[in-house]
Amino acid sequence: MRQLPPIVLAIAFAAVVVAVTAIARRLPVPPPILQVAAGFLIGLLPGVSIPPLEPDVVFFVFLPPILWAAAFFTSLRDFNRYRRPIGFLAIGLVLATSIAVAVTARTLFPGMTWPVAIALGAIVSPPDAVAASAIISRLPVPRRVIVVLEGESLVNDASALILYRSAIAAAVIGTFSWGESVVRFFLDAGVGVGIGVLVAWLVVRLLRWSRDTMAEIVLTLAAPYVAWLAGETLHVSSVLACVAGGIYLRRHFSNAVAPLSRLQSRSVWELVIFVLNAAIFLLLGVQFRALLAGVPRDMAMSLLRAGFLIGAVAIVVRVVWVPIVGYAPYVLSQRVRRNETPPTPKGVVLVAWTSMRGIVSLATALALPVTVAGGARFPYRDAIIVIAMCVIILTLVVQGLTLAPLIRFLRFPPETAHHAEARVARLEAVRRGAEALDDLAREPWVDQRDVEWLRTELRDRVRLLEHHAGEPEGRRRLRVEMLRAERRMLVRLRNEGAISDEVLVELEQELDLESVRVGAGTDR
Repeated sequence: MRQLPPIVLAIAFAAVVVAVTAIARRLPVPPPILQVAAGFLIGLLPGVSIPPLEPDVVFFVFLPPILWAAAFFTSLRDFNRYRRPIGFLAIGLVLATSIAVAVTARTLFPGMTWPVAIALGAIVSPPDAVAASAIISRLPVPRRVIVVLEGESLVNDASALILYRSAIAAAVIGTFSWGESVVRFFLDAGVGVGIGVLVAWLVVRLLRWSRDTMAEIVLTLAAPYVAWLAGETLHVSSVLACVAGGIYLRRHFSNAVAPLSRLQSRSVWELVIFVLNAAIFLLLGVQFRALLAGVPRDMAMSLLRAGFLIGAVAIVVRVVWVPIVGYAPYVLSQRVRRNETPPTPKGVVLVAWTSMRGIVSLATALALPVTVAGGARFPYRDAIIVIAMCVIILTLVVQGLTLAPLIRFLRFPPETAHHAEARVARLEAVRRGAEALDDLAREPWVDQRDVEWLRTELRDRVRLLEHHAGEPEGRRRLRVEMLRAERRMLVRLRNEGAISDEVLVELEQELDLESVRVGAGTDR
């Protein structure tokens, strides 16, 4: 079969992404599931040959920016607050799932050695950050649950990959040492974090030196790849290098670049992550079809049954593990007495059920070595790849389709802490601006009429902030309709030739920012 030119594949990919995204907004189906289905259908097209997915491409092209962006937008304060449950999930649950899957695999395939079985467990144990965020990002989920899930996804890939490499080394060479693996884990993690911080520190210095918005955006896009390459070169955790770098850059980004750079870089990053996420799930569907086509028919059904059984084991382990680690630390250490609120039953249920697997599991399965020491073929390699793909599809379909109904059934109370913090922060910022204005009023170059005008503006802003809390729905709706009318007038003025497109874009951005502030950022 002929292979399509890259430009044709790129155009077809863009068309599929646009179509699937538009359809997903009109159906009660998460976009990742539709994207996987679309990729599967693409693989069925006659006369179309899709290039095979290389593991190195997945690890280098997709993971660095996704991990960096996830870390960049993670609250370090909240991460530290929930570091205990995050650690129990990202490390403890990965180990527990790997062991349970290994035991199940050994039962299903008696000839499978323990290192190979542990490698399979490490492949399917980490839930995927992309799949979870793509599904729950548009749902009314409590902030605490989001922080725990995002924090888990930032660390679990590192722990799973370290366990995976240790198991592969044991399977290839024939020796394994738990002590060496534990030491290797902390060494890889520590050096990986150090590399990420160093790369981000250098990027911050370059950002402060630069005065060009486009150059600054390119720097932020290149940083995760530099951190990943440095980690891979030193054979340490590239995952934690990207995570640490993203967190460090976020802490210093606000003081390193101008406002325009911040606005534009966020827009660029949102587009990049959207494209990468869509590509990941399309590739999953395409590769699933290609894998099934390469499996003999007499083996396909048995491997599918084994894959779905192992996927069910992984789901059950999480459902059992999360309530235990959710409540036990608070009960044993009596942390409730120190004003630390234990997790709610609804939150525990949601965390326990959110465990979709994704591209990391497929990439690690495809990265299995072909041969072992002595030249023999790596045992059960093809079976492991098919099983990993079955686990991915099972978790995506079963849990992805049921997450939205589950969240609606749980009826989480609306989040208010975030809005309250934002209002307090705005008030404090405005008041600090007023103090700065009073200090500058004594400068000889200052016109006192400008000072009085700005004082009046600041008083109006303080009054709005103090009275905006709990704004009635009717007033908010009036405000939104007023902003829409202003936007329509700007467009009319542009169409009549009274203003240029440049003026329209500038003023429209101000109205858009105001729409976001009042909670109407997605309204048309």
